Amino acid sequence: MEKVRLGRTELMVTKTAFGALPIQRIPKADAVKLVRRAVDGGINYFDTANMYTDSEEKLGEALEGVRQNVVISTKSGGGDKKTVLSHIEKSLRSLRTDYIDLFQFHNPAKLPDINDPDGPFAAALEMKEKGYIRHIGITNHRLAVAQEAIRSGNFETLQFPFCYLTTEKELGLVEDCAKADMGYIAMKGLSGGLLNNAEACYAFMQEYPNVVPIWGIQHEWELDQWLELTERNPRLTPELRAVIEADRKDLAGSFCRSCGYCLPCAAGIDIPQAARMSALLRRSPYQPYMSDAWHEKMHQIENCVHCGACKSRCPYGLDTPNLLVEMLKDYDAFYAEHHNDA
Repeated sequence: MEKVRLGRTELMVTKTAFGALPIQRIPKADAVKLVRRAVDGGINYFDTANMYTDSEEKLGEALEGVRQNVVISTKSGGGDKKTVLSHIEKSLRSLRTDYIDLFQFHNPAKLPDINDPDGPFAAALEMKEKGYIRHIGITNHRLAVAQEAIRSGNFETLQFPFCYLTTEKELGLVEDCAKADMGYIAMKGLSGGLLNNAEACYAFMQEYPNVVPIWGIQHEWELDQWLELTERNPRLTPELRAVIEADRKDLAGSFCRSCGYCLPCAAGIDIPQAARMSALLRRSPYQPYMSDAWHEKMHQIENCVHCGACKSRCPYGLDTPNLLVEMLKDYDAFYAEHHNDA
């Protein structure tokens, strides 16, 4: 299986990597079986986080006995040294390992201060000095924070949303990481499930040699899909380019990436889901959204107080309040036609 040098970490990780957030949704026995099948299939890189409930525990059980053959990254969103130290210690226990290959600061709103003796970076440096973590990276959804992280030189990797809907500014992060010899880890390669042509997604990633996509995997058919694509290794064809261009046209402009930084909402609106409802209804099974519960959730939009907080927080500059109004209008029309579907 193709491997990629993860920047100056010198870690060699499989280009097809395993995102372990989804395994928190399945029973432990199923998760352990799935992860072990991934190892047997040649995948050597597994990404998780302290906040993914029992994901670390499931990975720990699955990877026991093959730990020396795999690379594990995890994360902490702790805001001070004490919290991050406790998170790392818990991760070590849960993962049943003596060390973490890559520790990542989990989506901080601003960079942790490397000179703060009581800050989160101090915890990472202490644990690295003791040998409990080997490399330090950062994850983010905010373009400005990601750019600052690259310029700082304090992080060995960046994890950032990346798919074929990405903008030129986001593509610039890939180039900047290559120049800085930082590993680039791509999350949300399927854009939170809105992109449904896995072959097009895979082929797009192959255009960027320094990018390591972590595909969120929950089902065996998903693992089989990525293993088959990895073996076949398709590249962009005119047909796949046409798929990408059609998706870009369909989802451009007011496309919500469901990053969640608009929250909390004063009116209790589930903005990350509601703001992309039009696409969810047409690009994934729509029946769950025809329930009474979802109908009620969508109509929370009518309670919007137009405070503008969500708009001000959006890292992609969306006019969120107006987008929500349009989503509700479209949802009601779709609901009227389909809510009685069998």
